[in-house]
Amino acid sequence: MINLTINGKEVSVEPGTSILDACKKLNIKIPTLCYNKDLPAWASCGICVVKNVDPRTGRARMTRSCCTECAPGMNIVTNDLELTKARRTVLELILSNHPSDCLQCNRSGQCELQNLAADFGLRQAPRFTRILKNQPVDDSYEEIVLDRDKCINCGRCVEACQIMQNVWAMEYTGRGDKTVIGPVAGRDLAHSPCIRCGQCAAHCPTGAITTHNPLEKVFESIADENLTPVASIAPSVRAAIGEEFGLPAGTLCTGKLYTALRMLGFKYIFDTNFAADLTIMEEGTELVTRLTKGGALPMFTSCCPGWVDYAEKNYHDLLPNLSSAKSPQQMQGAITKTYWAEKAGLTADKIYHVSVMPCTAKAYEARRDDSMKSSGAADVDKVLTTRELASMIRQAGIDFANLEDSEADNPIGPYTGAATIFGATGGVMEAAVRTAYKLVTGNELGDVNYTPVRGLEGVKKAEVDLNGIKVKLAVVHQMSNIEPVVEEIRKAAAEGKERPYDFIEVMACRGGCVTGGGQPYGHSDDLRVKRAAALYTDDATHEIRCSHQNPLITQIYKEYFGEPNSEKAHHLLHTHYTKRELYT
Repeated sequence: MINLTINGKEVSVEPGTSILDACKKLNIKIPTLCYNKDLPAWASCGICVVKNVDPRTGRARMTRSCCTECAPGMNIVTNDLELTKARRTVLELILSNHPSDCLQCNRSGQCELQNLAADFGLRQAPRFTRILKNQPVDDSYEEIVLDRDKCINCGRCVEACQIMQNVWAMEYTGRGDKTVIGPVAGRDLAHSPCIRCGQCAAHCPTGAITTHNPLEKVFESIADENLTPVASIAPSVRAAIGEEFGLPAGTLCTGKLYTALRMLGFKYIFDTNFAADLTIMEEGTELVTRLTKGGALPMFTSCCPGWVDYAEKNYHDLLPNLSSAKSPQQMQGAITKTYWAEKAGLTADKIYHVSVMPCTAKAYEARRDDSMKSSGAADVDKVLTTRELASMIRQAGIDFANLEDSEADNPIGPYTGAATIFGATGGVMEAAVRTAYKLVTGNELGDVNYTPVRGLEGVKKAEVDLNGIKVKLAVVHQMSNIEPVVEEIRKAAAEGKERPYDFIEVMACRGGCVTGGGQPYGHSDDLRVKRAAALYTDDATHEIRCSHQNPLITQIYKEYFGEPNSEKAHHLLHTHYTKRELYT
């Protein structure tokens, strides 16, 4: 252990601990801007400076606490007049190159720079000459908007894109005061390797990277008397949206969500968890078929559009290995505008289906190709992120935190415990194991809590015995972790060795959908654990915890599809993949 003094108090920390983290042990909050717990310390902004006082001379030098490791005998001062002035100067210099149009900014009220300026009392124009670069806004994507004038060059988006995601769509260009951050090779986002995961926006401290605002269109469509507005919510949304309204992280808000959506004007409320159960039936059957009758193995999950986009751009040789099953979002859209539409006496074009998702890539998925129009119209008309739905609720003056619970509508609303854990890394795999065991053995899995695939380890490996068939599993989350797994597969194939895995779950975002790019701001492992815990609690408290046991899933096959992987199921519930170039 390393012993040091901070503001006159002794503290002991592990070797390698930064001064910033040591201060947290004493409940001392150091202001930060470029720093994020998900990312390596970049030390670009300098607002986290503290004083390191030499015990021999009494002289103090300022050091950046985010990247300076604690050393024995350090005497650290975190707050005095000189430090306050230094931090104010840093903020003033940043603000001198920053637009002041906060009212028009999507991050207003949730901007880290704005909050720090308020904390330091910077309410007037900066004392330094204001120089704005007046750079063009990159809105080439329908999902993500890059406003370079609001960029403070903190580097968080670059680190998230390159280090966390291994996508390399964002980079620094230029030198000195000409330095800017943007898509690689001077391209726009739409022609870069970007996979629309939104982790750049999630980690950006300002309004430099945000999402398009679709709310006006949604409000207008809800009010259109010629349309029947329908909403469905993804698993992880219910574990995160409460944070937008002051509820503790990990508060399960399923019933409040249903109520809020009805108050917004949606006529029918369904739950994408129902389609997650449907996904398990289709994907599980596909896996068992490949294992027993032949097919491309290992099979990869396909419910994450960021991963699918990444594979289509980077792993052309493995596209046959992706499950052809659509994601729960798209399955929900397809059955809403076919199976349910028939029951309701409606046509697909008269249903306005809004999907509430934790993910920015889901908006792209809804229009990625014609298979997403299997109903004859767009199966999903509009995708809202968790943050966007929260904004709608606030605009409507709904007191979300104090809403009464209500239930989803039948018959495509009720779900099992297996469906709700889709939102956490390993959840799809665990749900699949529960049902695959039944499909192969004819028996129910004794203990449905398949814990080897839970947790935040980047790559989790396990093996399950399906009546003598040993199935090797892997769970991968955070895009940077997929490359070693793929290389392991390729190496085994090249050397003629047994394949290392049979079934692989991949989620683009760390922790899975619980911290997707559209979730409330403030991503960290602490939040991931709390949100995932809410989903596992939802699972554990369900009477029915396996997808194949959902009586309404049984009903939809009996009435409509016949059996999993039937011709009709393939038409509505399955898709295909296309080789795409990294740069277009």
